[in-house]
Amino acid sequence: MMNQVFEKMTFILMTIVACLIILAIAVKPSHAQAVKVEITGEAGNYQLLRGGKPYRINGAGFDKSDMQNLASHGGNSIRTWGTDTNGDKTLKLLDQAHALGITVSLCLYTKPERSGADYSDSSAVARQLKSHRKEVLRYKDHPALLTWIIGNELNHDYTDPAVYDAVNDISKMIHKLDPNHPTTTTLAGFSEEVLEVVVQRAPDIDFISYQLYGQLYGLQEFIKDVDFRQPYFITEWGAIGHWEVDKTEWGAPIEQHSSAKADTYLRGYQEVIEPYDSQILGNYVFLWGQKQEKTPTWYGLFTETGEETEVMDVMHFIWKGHWPDNRTPRIDALQLDGELPEDNVRLEAGQAYAAKLLVADADNDKLNYLWQVKKESAATQVGGDFENSIANLTGLISDENSKETQMTAPEIAGAYRLFVYAYDGKGHAAHANIPFYVEKETRTELR
Repeated sequence: MMNQVFEKMTFILMTIVACLIILAIAVKPSHAQAVKVEITGEAGNYQLLRGGKPYRINGAGFDKSDMQNLASHGGNSIRTWGTDTNGDKTLKLLDQAHALGITVSLCLYTKPERSGADYSDSSAVARQLKSHRKEVLRYKDHPALLTWIIGNELNHDYTDPAVYDAVNDISKMIHKLDPNHPTTTTLAGFSEEVLEVVVQRAPDIDFISYQLYGQLYGLQEFIKDVDFRQPYFITEWGAIGHWEVDKTEWGAPIEQHSSAKADTYLRGYQEVIEPYDSQILGNYVFLWGQKQEKTPTWYGLFTETGEETEVMDVMHFIWKGHWPDNRTPRIDALQLDGELPEDNVRLEAGQAYAAKLLVADADNDKLNYLWQVKKESAATQVGGDFENSIANLTGLISDENSKETQMTAPEIAGAYRLFVYAYDGKGHAAHANIPFYVEKETRTELR
C-alpha cells in the first residue's frame, strides 16, 4: 500500500516538473524572442524587413538621453557605440527600447588602430573575437535588436587594412551564432580606396554604413561615380563637422548657431537621404544627447542642461510629418563689438565690448538668457573621442540674463569663445557662439 502511495506521489511530482518545463519553454523571457531582420531586393532597389514587414528607420545615435522623449518625437530606432562590461546597462537599454517599440543597432566596440590596436597581433585579434562572441551570445535573441555594427570608423587614421580581415571574421562568427540580424561596419566619410578594401577583405558583412557630416552633400555623386549599387546605412549625419567649416585667422572653427544648424539638418535629410531610400535603408541622426567636441553645442541635439535645440523641431517634422506644437526660439545672429563670427573678432585685454543676440520666439514665450565665456578648445582628439569639458570664465559678463550685454575681454591674451543661450521656459533653447582673440595691447577707453 505504501509503495502504491509513493509511486502515485512520484508520478504527480514528475508530471508537475514536466509541466513547468513545458511552460518555461513556451513562455520565454522577452530577451529570448528574436525578431528576424533581413534585406531584400537587388541592384540599388532594396528593402529592410523586420518580422517579414517593411521597416523604416527613424533613427538617432543615442547617448544617455531620454528614450521616451525620442519615441514621443517619432523616433523608432537607436544606434550605440559599444556595450558595457557586465552587460547590465546594455540589457537595460535593450529592454527599455523594446518596451517603447524602439529597435537597436548594437555596436560591438572594436578597437581602432588610432587607439593602439595592432591587427598584425594574432593573439590580440583572437581575444577580441572571443570577447565579441560572448556579447553576441548575450544579446542576439533580444527582440529590440535590429543590426550588429562591427566597430566605429575603423578607417579613421588607419594604415593596416588587416583590420577588415578581423571585421570579416567577426561577421562570420555573428552569422554562425545569429541568423536573424545583419552585420555592418561604419566608415568615416567616403573614399573609393577604403571602399575597395572593405569590399575585398570583409565580404561577409551584409551592408556598409557611412558616417558623414559636411561630406553628406557629396555622397550621391560618390555613389554614382563608383557605381555602388549595394544597400547601405548612414549611421551618423548632422551638423557640418568642425574640421569642414571655415576658420578664423587663428584657426578657430566657426560653428553655426542653432537655427542655421537646424536648416542644415533639414536640407541634408530632404536632399540627400529621403530621395534615395531604396538604397539608404537606415539613417541615424547625430547626436541624441550632448557632448563636448570642440564646443559643448556642436553636435548634440540637447544642451548641457537638457533643453531641446531647434534641430529637435526638424527631426519631429521629419519623423511625424508636422512641426511640434511649441517651437524652439529662432536665432538670426550673434554680434560681438558689432561683428559676426566670420569677422575675425579681435579684442583688447580688459576692455568691455557690447554683445547682442538677435533672436525671436514664434510662440511669444518669454525668453531667459545665459552668457558664458570659455577658452578656445585645445583638444587634439579625432573621430569623436572623449574630450574634457571646458570651464567657464567668471566675472566677464555684466548682465547674464539679457539678450544685450557687455563682455569684458579676459586679461590674458589668447583665443576664447563667447556663448549665449536663449531659453523659452518650455524645455527648448537656442544657442550661438562667437570665437574671439584677445590681443596683448590694452586701451583705456570703453567701447
